[in-house]
Amino acid sequence: MRRGTVHIVDDDPAIGRALALVAKAAGIEAEAHVSAEAFLDRFDPETTGCLVTDVRMPGMNGLELQRAVKARDAATAVVMISGHAAVSMAVEALKGGAVDFIEKPFDETVFLSAVRTAMATTQEQSERRLEQERQRDRLGQLSAREREVMDLIVAGRSSPSIARALGISVRTVETHRARVMEKMDAGCLADLVRLSVRFAE
Repeated sequence: MRRGTVHIVDDDPAIGRALALVAKAAGIEAEAHVSAEAFLDRFDPETTGCLVTDVRMPGMNGLELQRAVKARDAATAVVMISGHAAVSMAVEALKGGAVDFIEKPFDETVFLSAVRTAMATTQEQSERRLEQERQRDRLGQLSAREREVMDLIVAGRSSPSIARALGISVRTVETHRARVMEKMDAGCLADLVRLSVRFAE
């Protein structure tokens, strides 16, 4: 998966084009959009590196766009920009998951720093989601009994204790334990515990 494009949404075409040129000059793929609706029509979670959007726009505003993007793809990081910033807007944007809120006018360094941070955040979140999906797939391969054994292992129960709790032999517990470790791709107990914790997040 390559999320390499920064999408800039601003109802002032001149600003959108200027920011796109700044990004491209820094070696970052960029596209400008004149409205939230125009961006959403082309939104592709597979390639979107991050979203930079103005807060105040006709039609759907930046905060509404942020919520719409998160509903479609929780991994895409958002940077808010505004020429008429209010503290309440910044707080709402940041609480909604925006990685930065920058006020116009801003220099290229501030803009590029925010974009690079946002793109790195998107990549990290995307990789985390992929790993969670892999873990869910592994978990889905476990039988009901194997899942019971795994839960008790992670809870710190010994094989004899698990055997008593489930009414099975210690040998059967060890067999299930080996299958759990193999299916979950866990090299040791600590790996299994970490996988279980991540899945629960």
